[in-house]
Amino acid sequence: MDSEIVVAAIAFCGTLFGTFGGIVTASKLTDYRLVQLEKKVEKHNGIIERTYVLEEKMRVANHRIDDLELLEREAER
Repeated sequence: MDSEIVVAAIAFCGTLFGTFGGIVTASKLTDYRLVQLEKKVEKHNGIIERTYVLEEKMRVANHRIDDLELLEREAER
C-alpha cells in the first residue's frame, strides 16, 4: 500500500508540474502574440496619420488650383 501512495504522489507531482508548465508556455505565447499585434497596430496607426496629412495637403493644393483657375478666368475677361 505504501508503494501505491508513492506512485500516486509522483503522478500528482508530474501532473502539477505539467499543468504549470503548460500555463507558463501558453502565457509566453500569448504575450508574444500581443507584442506582435501591438506592432501591427502601431504600424497601421502610422499609415492612418500619414494618410490624413496627405489628404490635408491635397485639399490645400486643390484649393490653390481652384484659386489660380479663377484668377486665370478673370484675367481673360
